[in-house]
Amino acid sequence: MNDVLRRGRLKVYLGAAPGVGKTYRMLDEARRRAARGADVVVGFAECHGRPLTEAMLDGLEVVERAQCTYRGGEFEEMDLGAVLVRRPEAAVVDEFAHSNVPGGGRNAKRWQDIDELLAAGIDVVTAVNVQHLASLKDVVEKITGVPQHETVPDDVVRRAQQIELIDIPPEGLRRRMAHGNIYAPDKIDAALANYFRPGNLTALRQLALLWVADRVDEALHTYRAEHAIGGVWETRERVVVALTGGPEGDTLIRRAARIADRSAGGDLLAVHVARSDGLAAGVSHASLVRQRRLVEDLGGSYHSVVGDGVATALVEFARTENATQLVLGTSRRGRLERFLTGPGTGETVTELSGDIDVHRVTHERAGRGTLLPSRRRTLSTGRLIAGPVAGLVLPVLLTVCLAQVRGTVNLTSEALLFLLAVVGVACIGGVTSAVIASVTASLLLNYWFIPPIGQFTLDDPNALLALGVFTVVAATVAAVVDRSLRLSRRSARATAEAETMSSLAGSIVRGGQTIPALLERTRETFGTASAELVDEPPDHEIGGGVTTVPAGPGAYLLLRGRTLSSSERRVLAAFAAHVGSAVERAQLAEAAAEIEPVKAADRLRTALLRAVGHDLRTPLAAGWAAVTSLRGRDVEFSDEDRDELLATADESMAKLNRLLENLLDLSRLEAGVLPLNLRATSLEEVLPMALADVPDVDLRDVESIPPVLVDPPLLERVIANLAGNAARHTPPGRRVLVTASALGGRVELRVVDRGPGLPTTGRERLFEPFQRLGDTDNTTGLGLGLALARGLTEAMNGTLTPEDTPGGGLTMVVSLPLAEGASQSDPSLVVTPDRTP
Repeated sequence: MNDVLRRGRLKVYLGAAPGVGKTYRMLDEARRRAARGADVVVGFAECHGRPLTEAMLDGLEVVERAQCTYRGGEFEEMDLGAVLVRRPEAAVVDEFAHSNVPGGGRNAKRWQDIDELLAAGIDVVTAVNVQHLASLKDVVEKITGVPQHETVPDDVVRRAQQIELIDIPPEGLRRRMAHGNIYAPDKIDAALANYFRPGNLTALRQLALLWVADRVDEALHTYRAEHAIGGVWETRERVVVALTGGPEGDTLIRRAARIADRSAGGDLLAVHVARSDGLAAGVSHASLVRQRRLVEDLGGSYHSVVGDGVATALVEFARTENATQLVLGTSRRGRLERFLTGPGTGETVTELSGDIDVHRVTHERAGRGTLLPSRRRTLSTGRLIAGPVAGLVLPVLLTVCLAQVRGTVNLTSEALLFLLAVVGVACIGGVTSAVIASVTASLLLNYWFIPPIGQFTLDDPNALLALGVFTVVAATVAAVVDRSLRLSRRSARATAEAETMSSLAGSIVRGGQTIPALLERTRETFGTASAELVDEPPDHEIGGGVTTVPAGPGAYLLLRGRTLSSSERRVLAAFAAHVGSAVERAQLAEAAAEIEPVKAADRLRTALLRAVGHDLRTPLAAGWAAVTSLRGRDVEFSDEDRDELLATADESMAKLNRLLENLLDLSRLEAGVLPLNLRATSLEEVLPMALADVPDVDLRDVESIPPVLVDPPLLERVIANLAGNAARHTPPGRRVLVTASALGGRVELRVVDRGPGLPTTGRERLFEPFQRLGDTDNTTGLGLGLALARGLTEAMNGTLTPEDTPGGGLTMVVSLPLAEGASQSDPSLVVTPDRTP
């Protein structure tokens, strides 16, 4: 049972250009597998008449190809059914991007055939050239001037378990071409002068190398995430540029792009840390929007993250992305500001970067910032220590300085200088440090500068009042400064949060992100290991790196990886609201999808009433008139007139009977209660009766077709409906063609007309009940024939699909399962399959 359920493994040989040796390598692998005892077959191998490649087929089992006829020509395709019946361990199938000949198989593309083999548990080895990858089609056409008509989606190739690049230098490939190992001699000169020019081959080789490098990079990223590897592996240049929203951003982006371009395949990632300190100070939303466009124009990607510290957030982001280089701008703070506030983000990033190279780029705004200290959301540990120390040391240092100039500065000036020192301490350590500084300054001012010098004069009421006023003023000023700084920090934080949400909203508007994309955006923004949507919060207490917020009724956003601060949780709540809105939209879409069948049924009933109003009345009126005339006594009809009236009545009743049968059968199909009796049936048994009422039918190639497993009366109804429809659209003088062929365990019956055909966009409507392809009158029937034909065919485990008729017209292809080796009397063939149309 496990073998049945196991999906096969896909290996792709990717060639940089035709002739590099993909087919040779595939067949070589097949021989090696067969030598190890594996069951390997060659489903399809295109050797292009190359002797060395054809020699690799010796000793390998080759599945016979299916013969196809299209527009008067004979073609060979892989016999998918035969390979599925053979069911080897592995199959070699060449030309992954090949388009099958119309009518040559059940799928339009060979990669779809390969997908069926994989679904059946068969390993597949295939090959494709880089010019056939869908994402590179336009690029290759621009380089070579040759349009590519056959492509395969990149995602299909990326799903392969193994991708091996087959590469050869341009000079070697041209030599191989010149020696006649790729094309026939009469094509060599033209190929070397056009497609196989050295520049073209070099460009195709680079495209192939970069595409495979992307695939390898994805696998490496997955491996590092699974094994929690945080160190940088310098397998590929990945440059991260930090943006502040300041005017220097454009300069940094272009410099980082030049660094990434020095290494072929280098990645450019721009990141903005939405914080109230460091890089987020002086942020301009308009500048960020402009810089984001610049990054995307240069082929990079833009990211926004939230972190407790700018430097830490940048380094964590760089390590998560396996970045090799970090580009920062030189600080905009002046020397005095750097002296007062200590190391900035650049210095801290350099210390934390480890094996990531850090570039400090100068710009015209370097050193031209304000002289205000850096504003932080909360005081760091260093400032909590530095504040009280400054409150004790700074007044002492000021006293030493003023003692040197005693007599030149009056007491008022000395008191104001001490007050300024207290305000400075408040900026560093807050109110507590300012109180310590004010008390220290008061005592020193009293002892050194208020007469009598060298004594505390606390017993003097005036001196005591002056010192008390000084202390109160100093503490009040410090409190005001501290409050102002706190309000400034809150404002900056609110601005940062607003910018983060604006960036999220902009991404949603531009990309129409789905729920998985929003979850990935959330995980990236908050720097967590994972972000998922759950129905219920975890039973254990929230904490230990797990954060949960509601995201709507019955939905919760769960983040794992680190504990978020309260301010980050506020932003996370807004992200959760966006996710909740996306969930609601998805639920509404599901509800709308459930309502759509009801609306379709209502439209169906309306169409039925509209059509039945005429189509039932017309034959009924004709039959009624004929019968009424025959029953009349006032007119004496001749035998000829009587026969004609009887024929009219009979024909009208027959039309009514067929119409009612179609309606009843269609209703039984939709209800799933149509009785079936499947048995081995020859087409020669069904076709004569089915085509009895259709004039001018050309019947071909049905004598040698083996029996099919069908319900004979139902198949007769299907063929009659299709042939009648084809006859209505076939112009005078042309005949309806009915032909059959056996292919891959199935029989394909084709009903061909030479009418006007049908656009591709309207083909599905063809099988809807009461559709008559734009007819405005009701003289062509209810439009049930094709709908019933498809329903009956699918009830018998078959398919009905339309195709273009070469030269004009429409071909209806009925595919039915073979009744291999079974007789009509075999009771095992009486089955009840899925009857849902």
